[in-house]
Amino acid sequence: MSPEPFRCSSLSLELDEPMHGTASTATTWLLLEQPGPWGWNAIMQSRLARPVARALRDRARDLGARFVLLRRPARHSGRGVHCYIVHSGPDQPWLQHAHLDRPEELLDADLSAVAAGRPPSFGVRDDQMLFLVCTNGARDRCCAERGRPTAGALGTLFPGRVWESAHIGGDRFAPNIVSMPHGLYFGRVGPEQAVRVASDIARGVIDLDHYRGRSCYAFEVQAAEYFARRELQLTGIDDLTLKARRESPGDPVAELEFATSSGGGVVVRVTIGDAEPPRLLTCKSTELVRPPRYEASLATS
Repeated sequence: MSPEPFRCSSLSLELDEPMHGTASTATTWLLLEQPGPWGWNAIMQSRLARPVARALRDRARDLGARFVLLRRPARHSGRGVHCYIVHSGPDQPWLQHAHLDRPEELLDADLSAVAAGRPPSFGVRDDQMLFLVCTNGARDRCCAERGRPTAGALGTLFPGRVWESAHIGGDRFAPNIVSMPHGLYFGRVGPEQAVRVASDIARGVIDLDHYRGRSCYAFEVQAAEYFARRELQLTGIDDLTLKARRESPGDPVAELEFATSSGGGVVVRVTIGDAEPPRLLTCKSTELVRPPRYEASLATS
């Protein structure tokens, strides 16, 4: 009997690996619908013409935006493609939507305001939540195998607001969900948990059991925010706001100060170390690594 194929998400579960402090860091996002298959490098390995893909990738880089391809959980139908431009905070996150006849239209759009964190004149404001579920199987098998059922379950509950996405980071925590416009990452969200997690987000509540962090924060800030939320039982999206960060170069300890929505404050002292044992972080990895591990203590300010 042949052994079971290696899956990074199964290993992560076996190791009981913490998920906090693992959300990919991005404040600005350029999300573009591109139906059909994606390769390991989805932007350059899709049905987008290579010159167009390269130009769009470079445009996003110049704007300081993360560029991610999207597709519907169900088969694509209709004309044109959808595009979303997102600022995920931490202050005043926003989501802008446009429907394009061709992806190339993005190259001529006036997006100059985006680099400054302001909505562009291009497109229209969209005040609804958007949910991305990574299903990029060419990048990692776990994302496709575990992500597609989750995307399907969410699509039934939130029609038109759920997209399969290309790589968003943290394959070993699949199924992964990112909630826009806040850039909230959630991991290990199977179909049975997805409805609860997304419904909570829609009413402004974070499910801490699946919370990986908020993309606008650095990893140690994400870890500190998680610890503060756990300790103080703060689950509202806006319950904590980062006020100050104190650290010294080369020091594995950082102090993060947060203000609470009730007017109080909390200081989190985070120590950054290496997790044990070394492990493969993706299904296609060949090198054993020790990801960061965070320990924290809290003191009211």
